[in-house]
Amino acid sequence: MVFVKDCTVKFMFQTLKLVLPALIPSWRFFDTIAPSPRIEFSLIKNKKTPVRNWKIFRPRPVTISFFNMMTRMVWNPRWNDNLFLVSCAERLMQKPTEHSYQEILNRIQADIKESDGFSFVQFRLIFTHREEEILKESETFLSDIHEIHKGEYL
Repeated sequence: MVFVKDCTVKFMFQTLKLVLPALIPSWRFFDTIAPSPRIEFSLIKNKKTPVRNWKIFRPRPVTISFFNMMTRMVWNPRWNDNLFLVSCAERLMQKPTEHSYQEILNRIQADIKESDGFSFVQFRLIFTHREEEILKESETFLSDIHEIHKGEYL
């Protein structure tokens, strides 16, 4: 009987060791903690028009209800997609690939709901950093200008 109890305790301990890291994640998987690039886009009427009106792509909500916060802890595909976009943006900074570039562009194109006479879109990556007491933005990547294909992945 004692042998069965020991096996059960060992089994429960091994299971807990496997499940605990999934429930309480470790932050040791980050190499460095640094600011993430922010993706901004601009709608353009024609290729000769200078870009002036940059908008944050998928801005975070200012407030969120308790119910939505609890729901998002279990089901949040939009946030997962945003995290994927951040990793694509970081890859564009470190080692640019066509895949990362196209993934960002495709999602911007799919999210454009109304273009109001605009025919083209361009995106950029911005880093925000602090210099003494002042927050400054620096543009680290600027895409080519692309024709708008509303609401569809290419």
